[in-house]
Amino acid sequence: MDKILEEIKRAITKPMNDMDIIVDSIVYVTEGKYNFLRIELDKVNGIDLDTIVAATEVINPIIDELDLIDDSYILDILSKEKGSV
Repeated sequence: MDKILEEIKRAITKPMNDMDIIVDSIVYVTEGKYNFLRIELDKVNGIDLDTIVAATEVINPIIDELDLIDDSYILDILSKEKGSV
């Protein structure tokens, strides 16, 4: 899974940098019956909900195109300082 997460990070880092967003971490976790692909983002002076939504609109199609994870999962994009949005 580490190689998959690294590949995802490589694929989304440039588009996020173009939006002045830092990809802080990417993890794949199981909580109860659900799998989460959790991507934590940051930005100088913080990141707001509108920016998280815009980032999600960019990240989601990239991850769909890569199609690296066979299991079903929930994409969880969150802010480093505020937690899940």
